[in-house]
Amino acid sequence: MSIPAFADISKSANDLLNKDFYHLSAGTIEVKSNTPNNVAFKVTGKSSHEKATSGAIEGKYTDKSLGNSTTIIPPEQTVEVYTRKRRRESSPTAWLGPIKAPKWPLSFSIFLSQYSSQLLMRYRRAGLVLTQTWNTANALDTKVEITDAIAKGLKAESIFSFLPATQQKGVKLNLTFKQSAFHGRAFFDLLKGPTANVDAVIGHEGFLAGASAGYDVQKAAVTGYSAAVGYIAPQYSAAVTATDNLSVFAASYYHKVNSQVEAGAKATWNSKSGSAVGLEVASKYRLDPVSFAKAKINDRGVAAISYNVLLRPGVTLGLGASFDTQKLEQATHKVGVSFTFES
Repeated sequence: MSIPAFADISKSANDLLNKDFYHLSAGTIEVKSNTPNNVAFKVTGKSSHEKATSGAIEGKYTDKSLGNSTTIIPPEQTVEVYTRKRRRESSPTAWLGPIKAPKWPLSFSIFLSQYSSQLLMRYRRAGLVLTQTWNTANALDTKVEITDAIAKGLKAESIFSFLPATQQKGVKLNLTFKQSAFHGRAFFDLLKGPTANVDAVIGHEGFLAGASAGYDVQKAAVTGYSAAVGYIAPQYSAAVTATDNLSVFAASYYHKVNSQVEAGAKATWNSKSGSAVGLEVASKYRLDPVSFAKAKINDRGVAAISYNVLLRPGVTLGLGASFDTQKLEQATHKVGVSFTFES
């Protein structure tokens, strides 16, 4: 089982408690489409219960000439270079077939100098993804991702943001290094501070231990630190996290009872605010292969339910509602609907 990132140690429980509850927005619509030239578009629009609307459009380009993601192509395969070399005979070109090339970027120019012809390259270990986003706040974000190009298991992201109205700019660099028993990440904000946030998780036979810390270069001070331990098995998982400088403690549990039923719970205690412990439990029941229902309730008596159904291939409907069981006579309840279209 792969080692999760620090933020995902309790992912199974957090997803069960937080995902697919549609009451948080009055209405949500999401449209996803893919083009033949490897560009994926996603348009999202939301209407809040306060009648505010927001939206974003995202375009993601995957350069398949540089390679596919490692989840599709085994990372141990080497670079293949297909070349056609000009012959002296009357025949203009002839395919020589695949040739094992040095791994990028080592001796790449030397390798190319041996062939004075057109090249068709497919990188099986490296991948390039370009994502551009524009939202209703008039913020432009561009993200460039490169996977396995520098070293096996290393992913690098560069994120450039720009607000035309205020001329505000941002540049971030994120690094992720993942091996069989280790998962480390580093996040750098190069213009603000600069600041750095790093986290790491080690694991063995399902047992996990991780820590994170933030550092402000200009102030030369640690801005925060957290720690977590957990255990992950195919059917269940448990985790204990200590965040906000080890002042907020959370214990979570997730159990996949069978193919239809999932259950989870989370308890949270903030040592700075008192001795009260917050508790939240949730469950998910798959009604049939195309629909499921979820329900949760917390210690304050706020309950939420949701229903998700695949109406037809590419069209998903989500319905959700929340109720304050201690104030049923008051207008504190929320209802939301979500539509997702995908092609």
